[in-house]
Amino acid sequence: MSDIRIAAQLYTLREFMKTPEGIAGTLKRVKEIGYDAVQVSGMGHIDRGKAELIKKTTEELGLTICATHVGFDELENDMDWMIELHKMWDSRYVGLGAMPERFRKNKEGFVEFARIASGFGRTLNENGLRFIYHNHDFEFHKFDGATGMEILFSETDPECFDFEIDTYWVQAGGADPIWWIRKMKGRMDVIHFKDMMMYQGKQAMAEVGEGNLNWPGIIDACRETGVRWAAVEQDICMRDPFESLRISLKNLEKFGVGPDA
Repeated sequence: MSDIRIAAQLYTLREFMKTPEGIAGTLKRVKEIGYDAVQVSGMGHIDRGKAELIKKTTEELGLTICATHVGFDELENDMDWMIELHKMWDSRYVGLGAMPERFRKNKEGFVEFARIASGFGRTLNENGLRFIYHNHDFEFHKFDGATGMEILFSETDPECFDFEIDTYWVQAGGADPIWWIRKMKGRMDVIHFKDMMMYQGKQAMAEVGEGNLNWPGIIDACRETGVRWAAVEQDICMRDPFESLRISLKNLEKFGVGPDA
């Protein structure tokens, strides 16, 4: 059984991180809420100045950068900087938030993406880093009887392509998050924790523990399969996003994970 560490996915707070002052202030508030780690995402291109600000601020606050989300184009065209950046931050997991739309239309596109992304992963592996792929719901469209997610699982190189499944998006795709967590054993160190509820007759994102997902089962499956990091994310919040992150953290502590569990 593994111990799961909790991080705040900064995409949740993207609207507050558009300036250097916003970045520093947001990270300080995340630490005050009770998070000891973050996933850097939703901040656009990270140049050297922004990278050094994030490094300095997280180190001063005692925040670990457990993982990132970067762009496909950055991995394709600026791999040297991606490697340097993650080593600067001491962040092993290089995440891609979604495949470009041009690969999503058919099985051949998924296979081509799998080939290219496995190549990214090999280069990152050679430099002590790890590529992780974050799903949405479109990966659960079926092509000749197999979902896009199944194609990615079978066509990617398990030595250099890992997953970062998102519990909400798996459920939104009509699949079972717990089943997929268990399927990913050995290929997933980082997961996104995001809840789902019904709001005005439609699916909506919710704070962890405020929706309808089976969190005891999800957490047990993560522990069984060796997940190291759970990044709390809420793309759309119905209240202040900082408060949403606070609620998720407190609920996770009630489920037995988190710094005060």
